[in-house]
Amino acid sequence: MRLHKKICKRLILLFMTFWLSGCAPFTENNLIEEISPVTFLAISKGDKGKLTVSTIMPPLSKEKKFVMSQEVSLLKEGVQKYNLNFYQEIKSGQMRMLVISDELGRDGIMSIINVLLTDPDISPRIYLVIVKGNFDEYLESQLDKDENFDYSFYRMLKHYEEKNQGELTVVNLHQFKNLLYTPYSDPFLPVFKLEEDGLNYEGTALFKDDKLVETISSLDDRIFQLINNDHYLVVLPIQKFEIVLGHVRSKVIVDIDSSYSTMTYTVNIDTRIEEYRGEKQLFDPKQLENMKKDIETHLEKQTHELVKKMQELKVDPLQLGIQTKRPFSKPMEEKKWIEMFEKMNIKIKYNINIDPLTDANSKRPNL
Repeated sequence: MRLHKKICKRLILLFMTFWLSGCAPFTENNLIEEISPVTFLAISKGDKGKLTVSTIMPPLSKEKKFVMSQEVSLLKEGVQKYNLNFYQEIKSGQMRMLVISDELGRDGIMSIINVLLTDPDISPRIYLVIVKGNFDEYLESQLDKDENFDYSFYRMLKHYEEKNQGELTVVNLHQFKNLLYTPYSDPFLPVFKLEEDGLNYEGTALFKDDKLVETISSLDDRIFQLINNDHYLVVLPIQKFEIVLGHVRSKVIVDIDSSYSTMTYTVNIDTRIEEYRGEKQLFDPKQLENMKKDIETHLEKQTHELVKKMQELKVDPLQLGIQTKRPFSKPMEEKKWIEMFEKMNIKIKYNINIDPLTDANSKRPNL
């Protein structure tokens, strides 16, 4: 009888140990020789409403690599098919990127996002990217040139995220989820386009809920980087004036009047001139001041057009609706905010502080 009690106690203790540690009594096969950790997935539209899921196999070995694609109805079904067609079991614990075709983005990606969020093996820090063009064909062509293309792509995104640079948009799964499900916000993602010389950054995709509705590029994208976050731009080319501003930092002040009819957007910028090919003599303080006013007027016009585009699309990637929150009052419904934002009068004001032109080499100590 005593032996029976001891066995019961040990079984209960064993069960509690598993339960408290959050581990199930059934362990998965994670022997490195028998698994193949996927580093990225590329998802595009297939035939008849299906998805085409692609990746490079094997991702982390010295064997000859190849592109494996499966057409499936469900995302998890693609991983299952991979396992049935490859000698190693596919694991998603090392996944770093999800590449989504722009066509699929326009149809909506909420179901895909929810699958990623509910998978405990997938990190919320994986990068999300929109690609224009046939990414599978591009992968095939890159295997002969650079087998580690996927890792190089990941390192580029990671670099710009860590350095807090606004040269390109970088968004991970956690950030996209917050923008998607938080009131007064709409998500956005970086867009890369397949061209003859390779995969090039094009701009930022704006989403209405989970659907891609517009891609902004060139100067509009750089303005978006400046007014949307605390990033800085190494360079800001303004072709109209044949000038390049460098080390551009911004501070934004948003003010909405009490009637919610007018929004004033003030952008304060500190910068310096990196290059100039025009005819003005910018060492002359008066001509430099005139150039500064011309740039301010140009950026005010471009920013106004950008925000006007957001009003027409009824999207709020800048999270301007947060400005409507008031102490001791009930928050405005998001639907009501979008209706007001669509009709709101927008005033844009730029204040640019440009460092005087000097000989940079004269500041260096004598060697």
